[in-house]
Amino acid sequence: MNLALFDLDYTLLTGDSDHAWGEFLVEEGVVDSAEYKRRNDFYWGQYKSGTLDIREYLAFTLASIAGKSVAELKPLHQRFMAKKIEPMIGSKALALLANHADDLCAIVTATNAFITAPIALRFDVPHLIACDVEIVDGRYTGRPTGEPSFRDGKVRRVNQWLNEMDATGKKLTDFDRSYFYSDSHNDLALMEAVTHPVAVNPDDSLRTHAEARDWPIVSTR
Repeated sequence: MNLALFDLDYTLLTGDSDHAWGEFLVEEGVVDSAEYKRRNDFYWGQYKSGTLDIREYLAFTLASIAGKSVAELKPLHQRFMAKKIEPMIGSKALALLANHADDLCAIVTATNAFITAPIALRFDVPHLIACDVEIVDGRYTGRPTGEPSFRDGKVRRVNQWLNEMDATGKKLTDFDRSYFYSDSHNDLALMEAVTHPVAVNPDDSLRTHAEARDWPIVSTR
């Protein structure tokens, strides 16, 4: 069996779910609009430039759900899916996933699991590696848990996931063919770790890197 890993934002989706969540909260009046939008855009700029402090960003974005119950947030997330996520899902991304129907598949994203778990279900991808969020007594604390699945952390989280799934201690290098699809230069560590990296809607930095290494470049737009 081959391994197929997929970044989420701007790869399977035509936009960024994390940034869209912030926009959605502003539109819904859940947060102070001017200040939240300013900080949301600020962190988005840092992500694109490769300077994002992921723990600082997680503290910002998870504050919006702190103290709320899983049940309480479900209707809000359903509206978010309908309003923001469904328009980001295209036929090319669905076809890409279908090409790996017989492989071991996972979405590997730096976006937190609260936002992304319903999206993974929508894509019918059975495994999700995301920045984990803490839940105590059925309520979100607003704190992340474990190692963030960001930059080099994606490689470590994937190997941890594979090891936990297989008692023999399986890891990335045990697959004859392993794929990772991503749009971002932030994902170069995991792209270098697989046998078949594929640049999807790549940013300028990743495009340059992919062209220099003769990696496939595809579009899901």
